[in-house]
Amino acid sequence: MIGDRIYAKVEAIAYLFLPTCMVFPQRIEPAPGQESVWDYPRPPRLEPTNKHIQIIFNGVTIADTHNAKRVLETSHPPSYYIPPEDIKMEYLISVPQSSFCEWKGRAGYYTIRVGDKEAQNAAWFYPSPTSAFASIQDHVAFYCHLMDACYVDGEKVQPQPGNFYGGWVTSDIVGPFKGGPGTWGW
Repeated sequence: MIGDRIYAKVEAIAYLFLPTCMVFPQRIEPAPGQESVWDYPRPPRLEPTNKHIQIIFNGVTIADTHNAKRVLETSHPPSYYIPPEDIKMEYLISVPQSSFCEWKGRAGYYTIRVGDKEAQNAAWFYPSPTSAFASIQDHVAFYCHLMDACYVDGEKVQPQPGNFYGGWVTSDIVGPFKGGPGTWGW
């Protein structure tokens, strides 16, 4: 994960100096019932969702809700924030890792441990988010590539490419998505 972040920073800096080499994305036209991440706003929008969200780790359902909120930002699949009352918080261990989002503020992280299995820095939350994102205070988002499975309305999600961002890709979301090699300059 740290290697991905270093790579992302190096690639982003390189694009500042080589703008003529940048490849710009070609929007995929959504079919009926789909959303394009290129229709999402920047700054991102926060909205409630009543979709059924489930997260499985080491065979245990650690989160199950119909009360999530999703963050929608240009070029990113949605990130889902789950209220703590719908999470088995005894499996989440607060760690000193932190990061900063220009829109949401400073994030804290959790390591997930169930039985003998552990995923470090596998979830994040905002203890004191900016006013625009106040309603996700202490809600938790999970990196789906570190879980056994994450589901939205029964559909197993795929991780946003690159493992740096935490978006969840489902069949009703089309890209292309930021995160993989060559996309850091978008």
